[in-house]
Amino acid sequence: MKILLFGKNGQVGWELQRSLAPLGDLVALDADSRELCGDFTNPDGLIRTIRAIAPDVIVNAAAHTAVDKAEIEPDFARTINALAPGVLAQEAKRGNAWLIHYSTDYVFDGSGNRPWRETDATAPLSVYGATKLEGEQLIRQSDCRHLIFRTSWVYGTRGNNFAKTMLRLAQERASLTVVDDQIGAPTGADLLADVTAHAIRVAQQQPELAGLYHLSASGETSWHGYANFVIDFARQAGLPLKAASDAIQAIPSNDFPLPARRPLNSRLDTAKLQSSFGLTLPVWQNGVARMLSEMLDSGK
Repeated sequence: MKILLFGKNGQVGWELQRSLAPLGDLVALDADSRELCGDFTNPDGLIRTIRAIAPDVIVNAAAHTAVDKAEIEPDFARTINALAPGVLAQEAKRGNAWLIHYSTDYVFDGSGNRPWRETDATAPLSVYGATKLEGEQLIRQSDCRHLIFRTSWVYGTRGNNFAKTMLRLAQERASLTVVDDQIGAPTGADLLADVTAHAIRVAQQQPELAGLYHLSASGETSWHGYANFVIDFARQAGLPLKAASDAIQAIPSNDFPLPARRPLNSRLDTAKLQSSFGLTLPVWQNGVARMLSEMLDSGK
C-alpha cells in the first residue's frame, strides 16, 4: 500500500509518520518539501505530486490552525483548509484512493451542553471553523472514498501546546487566570494517529465505513480544569512552581476576549467511531499524564 501524507511536521503529522509507517510505503511531505510538492497554496503542484505517487491512501494533516490569525487572513485560511483539501479529494476520486482528513469541533456554535453528534447542524463562529466546514463539504461533494475525523483540543509533545504554556507561566507567576466556561476533551496527537492507522486498515476491508466521525479522548474538562491537572501533576513530579495550587483563578470567556469566538461546548459524541471501528477511547487524563511524563523526564 502506498500512503501519501501531507503536513508531516505538524503535531498530528509527526505522530502519523510513526503510526502509518508499518502499513506500507509512506511518502511524507510538508509545505517546504522540494522534490515533491506539499505546498497547499500550489494546487497544480499538489496534483502533479499525487499523480506521480499514485497513492492508495492520501492523509491530510496540513491545516491553517492559527484560529485568531485566520480572522485577518480569511482567503489564506480558506486556501489551506478548504480549497486544497478539495483538490486532494478530486485527485483521490480520480485515482480511486482513500482520503483521510481532520476537521474540528469549531464547525459547531458551541451551544448546549450535550456532546455533538455527526448529524447535528453546523454553525461555525469563526473563519477557522467556516473554512474547515467548507473543506468537509468539498470532500463529500467529490464522492471520493474518505474518512473525516472531527476532533478537539489537540496537543502533542512536539511544538507548543497549552500544557507547556501553563507550566511555563506557573514557574514565572504566583497566580494565573484560566477560562472555565469552555468544555471539551484534550486529545493527543498520538491518539489521533493511532486511531487513524487502525481505521485505514479496517476501512480498506469494509469500504462502507467511509464517512464522517467524531474522534476525541473520553471525558470532559474546562481549560481551567485542564490547567489544574497539568500543574498538580508537575508539582507532584517535583517541578518547582511559583503558582500555588489555589492560585489558578477561573474566569469566563468574556473576560478574555480574542479575535475569534470559541465554542463553549466542544464535547464530541464518539459513539459512532467506537462502534464502527471496535475501539475504546481512553479518558483524556491518561494521554495528558503520559505527555507530561515525557516532557518532564526530558527536561522540556
